[in-house]
Amino acid sequence: MTPAYFVFVAVRPDVPTDPARPRPSEGESTTVETNGVRLHVVRLGPDDGPPVVLLHGFPEFWYGWLPVARNLADAGYRVLVPDQRGYNESTKPAGVGAYRLPTLAADVAGLIEATGHDAAHVVGHDWGAAVAWWLALDHPERVTTLTAVNVPHPTVMQRTLRRSWDQRRRSWYMGFFQLPRLPERVARAGNWRLFERTMRESSRPGTFDAEDFERYRAAWEKPGAIGGMVNWYRAAARYRLPDRTAPVDPPTLVLWGTGDEFLRTEMARESVAYCRDGRAILIDDGTHWVHHEHPDRVAVHLREAFERGPMP
Repeated sequence: MTPAYFVFVAVRPDVPTDPARPRPSEGESTTVETNGVRLHVVRLGPDDGPPVVLLHGFPEFWYGWLPVARNLADAGYRVLVPDQRGYNESTKPAGVGAYRLPTLAADVAGLIEATGHDAAHVVGHDWGAAVAWWLALDHPERVTTLTAVNVPHPTVMQRTLRRSWDQRRRSWYMGFFQLPRLPERVARAGNWRLFERTMRESSRPGTFDAEDFERYRAAWEKPGAIGGMVNWYRAAARYRLPDRTAPVDPPTLVLWGTGDEFLRTEMARESVAYCRDGRAILIDDGTHWVHHEHPDRVAVHLREAFERGPMP
């Protein structure tokens, strides 16, 4: 008689089988219907706390904000961190037109309303900052304060791209992402080697570790995710937006790691000129990924901005 062998595998009860989902200690997953899509949202902090929405950029998802979100939740804020459309567990519409910036901003306006709030402190990094800027322009009544991390006012970005060869050189990948299908294939090659290498090499040493990339890969592998993510760039090129020169009404903080390889620091200061009540804080030992490198410092600046209120 052949002996039977049993293998016992220890499974931590607080670790979900999908690394792209939050552990119980990291927040609560929910789904919010808004603007014709379903957004996966991670919630942290007390139900009655002042609402904060944290918007991730490319190629991140809700997880990129986790250390900052925890800090804000511990300080008593109700923190909402969505996967934006096209990412991770949120709806991934087909077609480039579904990823226009006004549509993405409308997603967030609807999210704030659907979660029972009139307005929220809105914080965005990278593409999330572009969405936050547009939200403050199109739906200022939904934004208590605006914080943009390492992405300028949209008019400053467009004008700089038109005038600066240095910025066009830094933004070369935007042109590459316009190609059909090839960017998706290149991104997947070598177990997402391009994304991992870019994030490691453009951040301070040790910013991202192996566990981080296990979780990122799980999000990038979701069906339709890479196409949705790249379509943000395609929509930006195909659907040109008008310059917006009217002042941004909500109190605005532009937070910027000056070691950003992708974006010129001068745009941080220039963006303040487009704000009715704006200021810029430059972090000299931070890069494009300053919210990962200095999450506690970023959270302190955010809390100060939230509590400061508008200028008299």
